[in-house]
Amino acid sequence: MTPGFTVIRDTTPAAAIPRGAVVAMGNFDGVHLGHRAVIAAALQMARLHRRPALAVTFEPHPRLFFSPNTPQFRLTDERAKLRLLAGAGLQGAVVMTFDKTRAGTTAQDFIHHDLIQRLRVSGIAVGYDFHFGKGRVGSPSLLVNEAPRLGIEVDVQPHVDVEERPVSSSAIRMALAEGQIEEASLMLGGPWFVTGEVIHGEKRGRDLGYPTANIRLDKNCGLRHGIYAVRVARSEGKDQLRFDGVASFGRRPTFDNGAPLLEIFLFDFDGDLYGTVLDVAFIGFIREELKFDSAEALIAQMNEDSSRARRVLAAAPESFPKLGVVNST
Repeated sequence: MTPGFTVIRDTTPAAAIPRGAVVAMGNFDGVHLGHRAVIAAALQMARLHRRPALAVTFEPHPRLFFSPNTPQFRLTDERAKLRLLAGAGLQGAVVMTFDKTRAGTTAQDFIHHDLIQRLRVSGIAVGYDFHFGKGRVGSPSLLVNEAPRLGIEVDVQPHVDVEERPVSSSAIRMALAEGQIEEASLMLGGPWFVTGEVIHGEKRGRDLGYPTANIRLDKNCGLRHGIYAVRVARSEGKDQLRFDGVASFGRRPTFDNGAPLLEIFLFDFDGDLYGTVLDVAFIGFIREELKFDSAEALIAQMNEDSSRARRVLAAAPESFPKLGVVNST
Protein backbone atom coordinates (compact mmCIF):
# COMPACT_ATOMS: atom_id res chain seq x y z
CA MET A 1 0.00 0.00 0.00
CA THR A 2 1.03 3.60 -0.45
CA PRO A 3 2.05 5.49 2.69
CA GLY A 4 -0.79 6.74 4.83
CA PHE A 5 -4.34 5.52 5.08
CA THR A 6 -5.48 3.96 1.80
CA VAL A 7 -9.11 3.45 0.76
CA ILE A 8 -9.98 0.32 -1.24
CA ARG A 9 -13.21 0.35 -3.20
CA ASP A 10 -15.14 -2.10 -5.37
CA THR A 11 -13.21 -0.85 -8.41
CA THR A 12 -9.75 -1.22 -6.84
CA PRO A 13 -7.67 -3.79 -8.78
CA ALA A 14 -6.98 -7.00 -6.89
CA ALA A 15 -3.24 -6.43 -7.24
CA ALA A 16 -3.54 -3.24 -5.17
CA ILE A 17 -5.20 -5.01 -2.23
CA PRO A 18 -2.75 -6.11 0.49
CA ARG A 19 -2.63 -9.88 0.83
CA GLY A 20 -3.48 -11.51 4.14
CA ALA A 21 -4.80 -8.46 5.95
CA VAL A 22 -6.67 -8.62 9.24
CA VAL A 23 -9.96 -6.73 9.02
CA ALA A 24 -12.18 -5.01 11.55
CA MET A 25 -15.67 -5.27 10.09
CA GLY A 26 -18.68 -3.06 10.77
CA ASN A 27 -20.68 0.01 9.78
CA PHE A 28 -18.68 2.14 12.26
CA ASP A 29 -21.08 5.09 12.44
CA GLY A 30 -19.39 7.37 14.94
CA VAL A 31 -16.41 5.03 15.52
CA HIS A 32 -17.44 4.81 19.19
CA LEU A 33 -15.90 2.80 22.04
CA GLY A 34 -17.62 -0.41 20.93
CA HIS A 35 -16.18 0.02 17.43
CA ARG A 36 -12.79 0.86 18.89
CA ALA A 37 -12.76 -2.42 20.81
CA VAL A 38 -13.21 -4.25 17.49
CA ILE A 39 -10.46 -2.14 15.89
CA ALA A 40 -8.12 -2.81 18.83
CA ALA A 41 -8.70 -6.57 18.45
CA ALA A 42 -7.86 -6.38 14.74
CA LEU A 43 -4.73 -4.32 15.42
CA GLN A 44 -3.55 -6.80 18.07
CA MET A 45 -4.13 -9.75 15.74
CA ALA A 46 -2.35 -7.96 12.89
CA ARG A 47 0.69 -7.13 15.05
CA LEU A 48 0.90 -10.71 16.30
CA HIS A 49 0.96 -12.11 12.77
CA ARG A 50 2.76 -9.15 11.18
CA ARG A 51 -0.12 -8.36 8.86
CA PRO A 52 -1.70 -5.07 7.80
CA ALA A 53 -4.92 -4.09 9.58
CA LEU A 54 -7.86 -2.70 7.61
CA ALA A 55 -11.46 -1.76 8.28
CA VAL A 56 -14.26 -3.22 6.17
CA THR A 57 -17.26 -0.92 6.06
CA PHE A 58 -20.25 -0.10 3.86
CA GLU A 59 -21.48 3.02 2.06
CA PRO A 60 -24.12 4.22 1.97
CA HIS A 61 -25.18 3.05 5.41
CA PRO A 62 -27.45 -0.01 4.94
CA ARG A 63 -30.25 1.77 6.82
CA LEU A 64 -30.33 4.43 4.10
CA PHE A 65 -30.54 1.76 1.38
CA PHE A 66 -33.42 -0.10 3.03
CA SER A 67 -35.30 3.05 4.17
CA PRO A 68 -34.37 5.81 1.68
CA ASN A 69 -37.31 8.02 2.65
CA THR A 70 -36.66 7.88 6.38
CA PRO A 71 -34.43 10.67 7.74
CA GLN A 72 -31.12 9.21 8.90
CA PHE A 73 -29.06 11.12 11.46
CA ARG A 74 -25.54 9.87 10.80
CA LEU A 75 -22.95 10.53 13.46
CA THR A 76 -20.23 10.55 10.80
CA ASP A 77 -20.46 10.87 7.06
CA GLU A 78 -18.12 8.73 4.97
CA ARG A 79 -15.18 11.14 5.06
CA ALA A 80 -15.42 11.73 8.83
CA LYS A 81 -15.65 7.99 9.44
CA LEU A 82 -12.56 7.30 7.36
CA ARG A 83 -10.58 10.02 9.15
CA LEU A 84 -11.50 8.52 12.52
CA LEU A 85 -10.56 5.03 11.33
CA ALA A 86 -7.22 6.40 10.13
CA GLY A 87 -6.71 8.08 13.49
CA ALA A 88 -7.36 4.75 15.23
CA GLY A 89 -4.18 3.28 13.72
CA LEU A 90 -5.51 1.21 10.81
CA GLN A 91 -3.59 1.17 7.55
CA GLY A 92 -6.65 1.50 5.35
CA ALA A 93 -10.31 0.78 4.80
CA VAL A 94 -12.28 -1.34 2.36
CA VAL A 95 -15.41 0.64 1.49
CA MET A 96 -17.98 -1.71 -0.03
CA THR A 97 -20.85 -0.16 -1.95
CA PHE A 98 -24.12 -1.17 -0.32
CA ASP A 99 -26.58 -1.50 -3.19
CA LYS A 100 -29.17 -3.99 -4.46
CA THR A 101 -26.48 -6.51 -5.40
CA ARG A 102 -24.79 -6.29 -2.00
CA ALA A 103 -28.12 -6.52 -0.18
CA GLY A 104 -28.96 -9.68 -2.11
CA THR A 105 -25.61 -11.41 -1.49
CA THR A 106 -25.91 -14.38 0.85
CA ALA A 107 -23.78 -14.51 3.97
CA GLN A 108 -21.86 -17.51 2.62
CA ASP A 109 -21.13 -15.78 -0.69
CA PHE A 110 -20.00 -12.66 1.13
CA ILE A 111 -17.56 -14.69 3.21
CA HIS A 112 -16.17 -16.73 0.33
CA HIS A 113 -16.21 -14.22 -2.54
CA ASP A 114 -15.64 -10.89 -0.81
CA LEU A 115 -13.58 -11.74 2.26
CA ILE A 116 -11.62 -14.82 1.16
CA GLN A 117 -11.26 -14.68 -2.61
CA ARG A 118 -11.05 -10.92 -3.20
CA LEU A 119 -9.63 -9.53 0.04
CA ARG A 120 -7.77 -12.73 1.01
CA VAL A 121 -8.12 -11.90 4.70
CA SER A 122 -6.21 -13.81 7.34
CA GLY A 123 -8.27 -12.64 10.30
CA ILE A 124 -11.53 -10.90 11.16
CA ALA A 125 -12.62 -8.91 14.21
CA VAL A 126 -16.32 -8.09 14.67
CA GLY A 127 -18.69 -6.94 17.35
CA TYR A 128 -21.08 -9.36 19.04
CA ASP A 129 -24.10 -7.85 17.25
CA PHE A 130 -22.74 -7.51 13.71
CA HIS A 131 -24.88 -9.17 11.04
CA PHE A 132 -24.37 -9.36 7.30
CA GLY A 133 -25.63 -11.00 4.11
CA LYS A 134 -29.09 -11.33 2.65
CA GLY A 135 -31.70 -11.22 5.39
CA ARG A 136 -28.92 -10.45 7.91
CA VAL A 137 -28.45 -14.16 8.49
CA GLY A 138 -24.68 -13.79 8.69
CA SER A 139 -23.51 -13.57 12.30
CA PRO A 140 -20.37 -13.68 14.43
CA SER A 141 -21.13 -17.31 15.27
CA LEU A 142 -21.21 -18.18 11.56
CA LEU A 143 -17.77 -16.61 11.12
CA VAL A 144 -16.44 -18.53 14.14
CA ASN A 145 -17.84 -21.80 12.80
CA GLU A 146 -16.36 -21.22 9.33
CA ALA A 147 -12.95 -20.04 10.56
CA PRO A 148 -11.20 -23.43 10.97
CA ARG A 149 -12.18 -24.62 7.50
CA LEU A 150 -11.17 -21.32 5.92
CA GLY A 151 -7.90 -21.11 7.82
CA ILE A 152 -8.59 -17.70 9.33
CA GLU A 153 -8.80 -16.33 12.86
CA VAL A 154 -11.98 -14.68 14.15
CA ASP A 155 -12.28 -12.45 17.21
CA VAL A 156 -15.74 -11.49 18.49
CA GLN A 157 -15.85 -8.53 20.85
CA PRO A 158 -18.56 -8.30 23.55
CA HIS A 159 -20.65 -5.19 24.11
CA VAL A 160 -18.99 -2.21 25.77
CA ASP A 161 -20.64 -0.37 28.66
CA VAL A 162 -20.00 3.15 29.92
CA GLU A 163 -21.32 3.88 33.39
CA GLU A 164 -23.42 0.70 33.18
CA ARG A 165 -25.03 1.78 29.88
CA PRO A 166 -24.42 -0.13 26.62
CA VAL A 167 -22.56 1.90 24.03
CA SER A 168 -24.26 2.13 20.63
CA SER A 169 -24.63 4.58 17.76
CA SER A 170 -28.34 4.93 18.51
CA ALA A 171 -27.63 5.78 22.17
CA ILE A 172 -25.18 8.47 21.05
CA ARG A 173 -27.72 9.93 18.63
CA MET A 174 -30.23 10.10 21.45
CA ALA A 175 -27.72 11.83 23.72
CA LEU A 176 -26.94 14.45 21.07
CA ALA A 177 -30.64 15.00 20.43
CA GLU A 178 -31.01 15.82 24.13
CA GLY A 179 -27.92 18.03 24.26
CA GLN A 180 -26.10 15.53 26.48
CA ILE A 181 -22.69 16.30 25.00
CA GLU A 182 -20.62 14.87 27.85
CA GLU A 183 -22.54 11.59 27.72
CA ALA A 184 -22.08 11.35 23.95
CA SER A 185 -18.37 12.09 24.33
CA LEU A 186 -17.97 9.32 26.90
CA MET A 187 -19.50 6.75 24.54
CA LEU A 188 -17.52 8.03 21.56
CA GLY A 189 -14.22 8.11 23.42
CA GLY A 190 -13.84 11.76 22.43
CA PRO A 191 -15.95 14.70 21.30
CA TRP A 192 -18.46 14.43 18.48
CA PHE A 193 -17.52 16.63 15.54
CA VAL A 194 -18.85 17.93 12.25
CA THR A 195 -17.07 19.25 9.17
CA GLY A 196 -18.28 21.96 6.85
CA GLU A 197 -17.36 24.92 4.67
CA VAL A 198 -17.78 28.43 6.04
CA ILE A 199 -20.50 30.23 4.08
CA HIS A 200 -21.78 33.80 3.98
CA GLY A 201 -24.60 34.60 6.40
CA GLU A 202 -26.68 37.65 7.21
CA LYS A 203 -23.76 39.37 9.04
CA ARG A 204 -25.96 39.92 12.11
CA GLY A 205 -23.27 38.57 14.43
CA ARG A 206 -20.83 41.21 13.24
CA ASP A 207 -23.34 43.96 14.02
CA LEU A 208 -23.77 42.51 17.52
CA GLY A 209 -20.03 42.35 18.15
CA TYR A 210 -19.94 38.58 17.64
CA PRO A 211 -18.85 37.83 14.05
CA THR A 212 -19.52 34.18 13.26
CA ALA A 213 -18.31 31.49 10.90
CA ASN A 214 -21.45 29.89 9.53
CA ILE A 215 -21.72 26.23 8.46
CA ARG A 216 -24.75 24.44 7.03
CA LEU A 217 -25.01 20.96 8.54
CA ASP A 218 -26.72 17.94 6.99
CA LYS A 219 -30.47 18.42 6.91
CA ASN A 220 -30.93 15.26 8.99
CA CYS A 221 -28.59 16.38 11.76
CA GLY A 222 -30.40 15.55 15.00
CA LEU A 223 -28.30 17.68 17.37
CA ARG A 224 -30.41 19.61 19.87
CA HIS A 225 -30.82 23.27 19.00
CA GLY A 226 -28.91 25.39 21.47
CA ILE A 227 -25.62 27.00 22.45
CA TYR A 228 -22.41 24.96 22.73
CA ALA A 229 -18.79 25.27 23.79
CA VAL A 230 -16.78 24.16 20.75
CA ARG A 231 -13.22 23.62 19.60
CA VAL A 232 -12.44 24.35 15.96
CA ALA A 233 -9.61 23.44 13.57
CA ARG A 234 -8.94 23.76 9.87
CA SER A 235 -10.04 20.45 8.37
CA GLU A 236 -7.14 18.22 7.35
CA GLY A 237 -4.90 21.29 7.34
CA LYS A 238 -1.14 21.06 7.56
CA ASP A 239 -1.12 23.31 10.63
CA GLN A 240 -2.45 22.14 13.97
CA LEU A 241 -3.93 25.48 15.02
CA ARG A 242 -7.09 25.10 17.05
CA PHE A 243 -9.43 27.75 18.36
CA ASP A 244 -11.90 27.71 21.20
CA GLY A 245 -15.32 29.19 20.65
CA VAL A 246 -19.01 29.30 21.37
CA ALA A 247 -21.54 28.17 18.77
CA SER A 248 -25.25 28.37 18.17
CA PHE A 249 -27.05 25.62 16.30
CA GLY A 250 -30.64 26.37 15.46
CA ARG A 251 -33.15 28.57 13.66
CA ARG A 252 -32.38 32.02 15.17
CA PRO A 253 -35.86 32.64 16.66
CA THR A 254 -34.97 36.21 17.62
CA PHE A 255 -34.53 37.09 13.93
CA ASP A 256 -35.96 34.85 11.20
CA ASN A 257 -36.65 31.33 12.55
CA GLY A 258 -35.08 30.03 9.34
CA ALA A 259 -33.35 26.81 8.34
CA PRO A 260 -30.98 25.34 10.97
CA LEU A 261 -27.50 26.83 10.84
CA LEU A 262 -24.33 26.36 12.87
CA GLU A 263 -22.91 29.79 13.79
CA ILE A 264 -19.49 29.79 15.48
CA PHE A 265 -17.83 32.68 17.29
CA LEU A 266 -14.10 32.01 17.69
CA PHE A 267 -12.39 33.45 20.75
CA ASP A 268 -9.34 35.63 20.14
CA PHE A 269 -9.52 35.26 16.35
CA ASP A 270 -9.58 37.94 13.69
CA GLY A 271 -9.54 36.79 10.10
CA ASP A 272 -11.50 35.76 7.01
CA LEU A 273 -12.65 32.13 6.98
CA TYR A 274 -15.09 32.20 4.05
CA GLY A 275 -14.61 29.09 1.92
CA THR A 276 -12.51 27.40 4.61
CA VAL A 277 -13.46 23.86 5.65
CA LEU A 278 -13.51 23.51 9.42
CA ASP A 279 -13.77 20.67 11.91
CA VAL A 280 -16.00 21.65 14.82
CA ALA A 281 -15.87 19.53 17.98
CA PHE A 282 -18.69 19.89 20.51
CA ILE A 283 -17.29 20.00 24.05
CA GLY A 284 -20.24 21.10 26.20
CA PHE A 285 -23.89 22.20 26.11
CA ILE A 286 -24.45 25.73 27.43
CA ARG A 287 -28.19 26.33 27.10
CA GLU A 288 -31.22 25.81 24.90
CA GLU A 289 -32.07 28.14 22.01
CA LEU A 290 -34.11 31.15 23.16
CA LYS A 291 -35.94 34.12 21.65
CA PHE A 292 -34.97 37.56 22.95
CA ASP A 293 -37.04 40.76 22.98
CA SER A 294 -34.16 43.04 22.10
CA ALA A 295 -30.64 43.08 20.70
CA GLU A 296 -29.36 44.32 24.05
CA ALA A 297 -30.81 41.34 25.87
CA LEU A 298 -29.31 38.99 23.28
CA ILE A 299 -25.86 40.61 23.59
CA ALA A 300 -25.96 40.32 27.38
CA GLN A 301 -26.80 36.62 27.08
CA MET A 302 -24.08 36.08 24.48
CA ASN A 303 -21.56 37.62 26.88
CA GLU A 304 -22.64 35.14 29.55
CA ASP A 305 -22.61 32.25 27.06
CA SER A 306 -19.03 33.10 26.05
CA SER A 307 -17.89 33.20 29.68
CA ARG A 308 -19.48 29.83 30.37
CA ALA A 309 -18.01 28.32 27.19
CA ARG A 310 -14.52 29.51 28.16
CA ARG A 311 -14.87 27.80 31.53
CA VAL A 312 -16.06 24.54 29.94
CA LEU A 313 -13.20 24.57 27.44
CA ALA A 314 -10.60 25.43 30.07
CA ALA A 315 -11.61 22.23 31.87
CA ALA A 316 -11.06 20.18 28.67
CA PRO A 317 -7.77 21.51 27.27
CA GLU A 318 -6.85 18.47 25.16
CA SER A 319 -10.32 17.48 24.00
CA PHE A 320 -10.44 17.05 20.22
CA PRO A 321 -11.06 14.03 17.95
CA LYS A 322 -8.02 12.02 16.91
CA LEU A 323 -8.20 12.24 13.14
CA GLY A 324 -5.93 10.72 10.53
CA VAL A 325 -5.15 11.79 6.98
CA VAL A 326 -6.95 9.86 4.26
CA ASN A 327 -5.39 9.49 0.82
CA SER A 328 -7.53 10.89 -2.00
CA THR A 329 -9.97 8.33 -3.37
